[in-house]
Amino acid sequence: MSLEHRQMLKTIRDSERAFEGRKILLVDDDIRNIFALTNALEQKGATILVGRNGHEALEKLELDPKIDLVLMDIMMPGMDGHEATKRIRKQKRFAKLPIIALTAKAMKDDREKCINAGTNDYLSKPVDLDKLLSLIRVWMPKKQLFCMSNK
Repeated sequence: MSLEHRQMLKTIRDSERAFEGRKILLVDDDIRNIFALTNALEQKGATILVGRNGHEALEKLELDPKIDLVLMDIMMPGMDGHEATKRIRKQKRFAKLPIIALTAKAMKDDREKCINAGTNDYLSKPVDLDKLLSLIRVWMPKKQLFCMSNK
């Protein structure tokens, strides 16, 4: 097999394994979203932790600081995703933690508000699973490389 073909196969395998052994915190107050996203991500090999609002997100991160990525709903009761993200970013240990905002609101300036609050990226609901998986693949390797450089 040529070097080019071996590289293509390696890239495909690495992409398929990107979720294996990774912890994702899913923060959402809608049980349907939690069920659908948990099911899809667990099938890819990820471990999913769930928080139903910003307060629970902060608690989960306190209990398990080795979470690889956060999927943060923006509109939630108690503490919304903007406030939760700001509080997460105030902690130095989570400065490089990838956070992807998920929102059903989808107003013109929502993306900018999410980025200003500290998220790395933004996706509107209903969630396009292929786009979400692609975003996770983009952001999780950065976290993985960061962790490896500190060992």
